[in-house]
Amino acid sequence: MEHVNGSTEKEVRVWGDGCYDMVHFGHANSLRQAKALGHKLIVGIHNDADITKNKGPPVFTQEERYKMVRGIKWVDEVVEDAPYVTTLETLDKHNCDFCVHGDDITLTAEGVDTYHLVKKANRYKEVSRTAGVSTTDLVGRMLLMTRNHFKQGSSKLGQDHSARSPWTGCSQFLPTTQKIIQFSDGKPPKPTDKIVYVAGAFDLFHVGHLDFLEKAKTYGDYLIVGLHTDPVVNEYKGGNYPIMNLHERVLSVLACKYVNEVVIGAPYSVTKDLMEHFSVDVVCHGQTPIATDVGNIDPYAVPKQMGKFMLIDSGNTITTEDIVERIIRHRLEYEARNTKKEKKEIEVYEAMQRVKLAEKSG
Repeated sequence: MEHVNGSTEKEVRVWGDGCYDMVHFGHANSLRQAKALGHKLIVGIHNDADITKNKGPPVFTQEERYKMVRGIKWVDEVVEDAPYVTTLETLDKHNCDFCVHGDDITLTAEGVDTYHLVKKANRYKEVSRTAGVSTTDLVGRMLLMTRNHFKQGSSKLGQDHSARSPWTGCSQFLPTTQKIIQFSDGKPPKPTDKIVYVAGAFDLFHVGHLDFLEKAKTYGDYLIVGLHTDPVVNEYKGGNYPIMNLHERVLSVLACKYVNEVVIGAPYSVTKDLMEHFSVDVVCHGQTPIATDVGNIDPYAVPKQMGKFMLIDSGNTITTEDIVERIIRHRLEYEARNTKKEKKEIEVYEAMQRVKLAEKSG
């Protein structure tokens, strides 16, 4: 790489891999940290067969997971069908200097650390796992099916502190302004930018959302996403929605490479004040039904009157409800997967603690 002062520096290529099931802001945060350790981030993603064998059935298909990871702003390249155990050959094949993973543990069906080869070769670095979220936790929230799931914890596993994995057991997510700053690019729109505004819940951020945002971005230069509050989402969706709370949804949307800015707790009805404040040129909505606001008011009446409203079709019909339906349909399989994963992690963690204790006393 050539720098401004004329000096050259070797491009550092970082490898990260995983299942990336239900790609959430915890995955994105890990990838953000990995990218910061080099110049280019190459992400390998395991196929469905390998995940099913080693962990249990994934919620998202491999094609959905490939697309979702490509949509994360810090990812430069995606390698499909990456081996479940990371090898030196894999790093060398993709010209990567080292592998990066979170400080949790990943095991094969036989209980083998999937990073033991790169660790032994000193080509492994760790970043901090994002506390308060995991795919196991999100699946648990959907299985719990209660309105205040994110206040209670996701499951009996998450609530039983005497038998909880230190890596994927449920813990409270504590949002900070620093975390939002880390996820935001902080760039305001240029005076010449055409500004697009969309709004919604964007719960359990998935490929349907990704395709919609990609399509919306084509209608302008700067995309602003308004996120509704938890009570508002529950009002128009009902049940136990949203699965993810507002702060979690903010980070999930900010991690998307098509998104420039997020309005936290946007009004359900798009107001004239909002349009003028953000200099919005066009307001887009997808093909999902639009619920009326209080008083049977059309929430998009203002942009329609201004001639700035557009219905768009992303070509993807997947909804958050469809994702939840997948979980419910395979409820017993996922409950068994969560229990098995938790038990295996506890056993490994306890073994590691015994080794540390022996080293201290020895």
